[in-house]
Amino acid sequence: MKAEIHPENYRLCVFKDMSNGYTFLTKSCADTKDTIVHEDGNEYPLIKLDISMTSHPFYTGKQVLVDTAGRIDKFKTRYSKKA
Repeated sequence: MKAEIHPENYRLCVFKDMSNGYTFLTKSCADTKDTIVHEDGNEYPLIKLDISMTSHPFYTGKQVLVDTAGRIDKFKTRYSKKA
């Protein structure tokens, strides 16, 4: 293996699916400023996910996707016409 090609900040992180609240602990070197206290009582860096294996249609068998980005825009366009 080549020396000095791996990241220095490889540590345990909590990933959280924001659509259903599912969390899991694994290693990552992704940068984040958020932290969370996990089930084991320790505090870990938090990486927020829009979709994970618990909410992805391929793994759940459902073909309904949660539209997190478009809900606010749809609301504003619907009610801006009436105002």
